[in-house]
Formats: sequence, C-alpha cells, structure tokens
Amino acid sequence: MSDTAPAPPATPPLRIALAGLGTVGVGVLRLIETNRAIVEARAGRPIEVVAVSAREAGRQRGIDLAASDFVSDLTALARRGDVDVVIEAVGGAEGAALALAEAALGAGKGLITANKAMIAHHGLRLAQLAEAHGAPLAFEAAVAGGIPVVKGLREGAAANAIERITGILNGTSNYILSTMEATGADFAEVLAEAQAKGYAEADPSFDIDGIDAAHKLAILAAIGFGARIDFAAVSTSGIREVRAADIAQARVLGFVIRLVGVADCREGKLLQRVRPCLVPTSHPLAHVTGATNAVVAEGNFSGRLLFQGAGAGAGPTASAIVADLIDIARGTAGAPFSLPAGALAPMARADPGHRVGRDYIRFTVADRTGVLAEITAAMRDAGVSIESLIQHGRASEDGGEVLVAMVTHEGPERCVTRALELLEGSASLTAAPLVLPILRD
Repeated sequence: MSDTAPAPPATPPLRIALAGLGTVGVGVLRLIETNRAIVEARAGRPIEVVAVSAREAGRQRGIDLAASDFVSDLTALARRGDVDVVIEAVGGAEGAALALAEAALGAGKGLITANKAMIAHHGLRLAQLAEAHGAPLAFEAAVAGGIPVVKGLREGAAANAIERITGILNGTSNYILSTMEATGADFAEVLAEAQAKGYAEADPSFDIDGIDAAHKLAILAAIGFGARIDFAAVSTSGIREVRAADIAQARVLGFVIRLVGVADCREGKLLQRVRPCLVPTSHPLAHVTGATNAVVAEGNFSGRLLFQGAGAGAGPTASAIVADLIDIARGTAGAPFSLPAGALAPMARADPGHRVGRDYIRFTVADRTGVLAEITAAMRDAGVSIESLIQHGRASEDGGEVLVAMVTHEGPERCVTRALELLEGSASLTAAPLVLPILRD
C-alpha cells in the first residue's frame, strides 16, 4: 500500500465567452494574459477564454485568438454549453448587447458588462432575470472605469445608511472644464481640442449633455439607497452653456465649475441630478482635473468616503471587468444592486423646489438702462436674497450684450425658479439665464 496521499482533484477552469473585440474587449484579453498568474491565484481556478465574437472575424487586433472559437451569432455564443460566464463588450442600451445579456442570463450563465446605458435602462429586469436563473450579474466597469466604487458602496459601505452620493462621473466633461479653467479658453475651443486628442467623440452629446454621467448616477443611487433603478428620474443638464467668464468669476468667488452628479434620499424620496455646479475649493471634487472620475459617498457611520481614479480607457475598464470575473470564480459576486431585486424599493421622486441652497446665476443682457433693476425686482418678488452681484464690462463700445452674475443667499430652490419665470420673455435678456448650484462643502 502506498503512503502517498491522493492528489486533490483539479479545480475546473472558469470558461469565458467574450463578445466585442474593440478597445475594451482586447484590453480584457491582454490583462488576462499579462496577469494570468495573479488572476488565477486570486480566482482560485484557471481562466479559459473559449469563444469570442466581433463584427469582423479576420481583423488583426494584436492579440492571439487561436485558442478561442470565433462565433458570429451572439445568442449562440451566450448559450454554448462550454461557457460559464459571458463578458459583454458590445455597447449600446438596446439591440445586440441587450439580446446577448438576456440570452446569457436566461441560460444560467454569469454576465459581466461595462455597459452603463444598458444597466441604467434595463438593470432591474436583468437583475430579476439573473436571480430567476441563479446567474451572477456584475457591472463594476459600468461606473467610473477602474475605480471600485460599485464594490465600495455594495460591500465596503454595506453597514451604512448612505446619506448622499456626489460625483464627477464623466471624464470628457471634466477634461473640458478643467482645461477651460487652466487656459482661459472658451468651451467651443476646448471641445475641438479634446476631439482632436481623442478625449471627446465626434458627436460628444452623451458626454457634454450629461447623459453618460446620468446613467452612472442612476446605477450608484440604486446601489446606495436600495432603490429600483430609475434613469428617467435623473434631471440632467450639461456644460454647453458654461463660458470662460463663468469659470473666471467662479475662481474669484473661491470655486471651480464641475459637472456633478448628486443623489440623496430624504423621507423616502429620491433626488437624482446631473448639473454643472460651483464647487468650493475645500471640497475633494474641486481638485479632480483632466479625465479623472471621483465619487464621494457619505455614510452615517463611515463618514465621507472618496473614490478617485481613471474613469475610462482599456486598462482601467479591463481591470474592473476582470475583478468581477474573479468574484464570480470565487462565488462571491453577490446581489448586483446590493439587495435582491424584489427588495429594491420604488422610490418617489423628490421635489427639488423644496431643497435649500445657494446658486450662481448668470444673465446675458442688453446693455441698456434699467436691466439691473428689472432683474433685482424679479428676485425680490420671488423671495430670492442676493448675496453679491457682478456686472462684466461692455461687449462693445456702442452697446451690445453684457454679462450680469449674482450669487444668492441660501434659500428654497423654488424661489429661484419663480424669479426666472418672472423674467421669461423679457426683452432685456438676450439668452436664457444659466443657473449653477453651489455645492455644499
């Protein structure tokens, strides 16, 4: 009889199908190959990419795909019997990405995605489908790239009642605003530069109009407050109307301008907004420049937590995807929105008019007598108290437009809304006023 104990049975590999071989998909494959020893040691089992899919099969991507089957039909890819987890790197809220996600979860496969639009619009239904079929659903990379903010809220801050989530969630907008701040250039000039450098898309609407940030905020709010995800409830405005003069005036007042997503829940009502704001220089978000993302979460016991880092790019996004892969390999993925889908609460939308705060308001007005009196009268009649008022110089020697900026004292938001209603249609205003909330320190 041999005294040698039998070797323990080999742990079966985790078998992966990857859909999408663009920047993110190729980044995932490179990370797995480069860090294979680390990834597999932490996963506790081998990782095998058994199948891939992309629009073009034969295109050179600088990575060896010989060991993986190429499957053109995404539904067939998702339902393969030799696949445990599907990584979706196709993109888009609907269409092929959603069909792949539904097929994978419906077949009991784990699903990992970086697709914030799909999760923002369909996350609740996908979570329900995942639960029904006992399949893990993970999307760390959908919010803030490589920053582990989803895991941080869902696990690290799990013992806390989250009181408020505030974040710079779009790198393109932050790059534009911080570059305007550093150079004094105006929006259109910096946007063109960002497009030339590849920081902004040819059609930058999703970024500069706040939609991308709103997708991410809706996801964070659902996790942080145990709410059913409700993208339609996110009030969104972008940065197109921010001028170099606004940024210069903010600096004089001790602020910077950032596109900020804010979510908080009071008395069971959820407020979700993405807006350019004046941020005090003492606030952590004031020092976030370039294409960086940052999220501040405030827990009732943890206090203020700051998550900061690269919000996009092949490396950071791949890092978050493979981190989810390791969790699934370990069997520790957990509920995607922190609670079981059936326990997520349908929360009423908060009325922003009751919120109390300060605002920066900029008017573009005709350079003529009586304009200031008209504006201040509207503020008085609406109950808005003015802390300071600044009139910029003439636009030209013989009249034209001038900028009038003011900072309000703290008061209900409905009063500022009423003041602007009183001024609506005024011949003195040559453009819609710009209202930037002042973020609390």
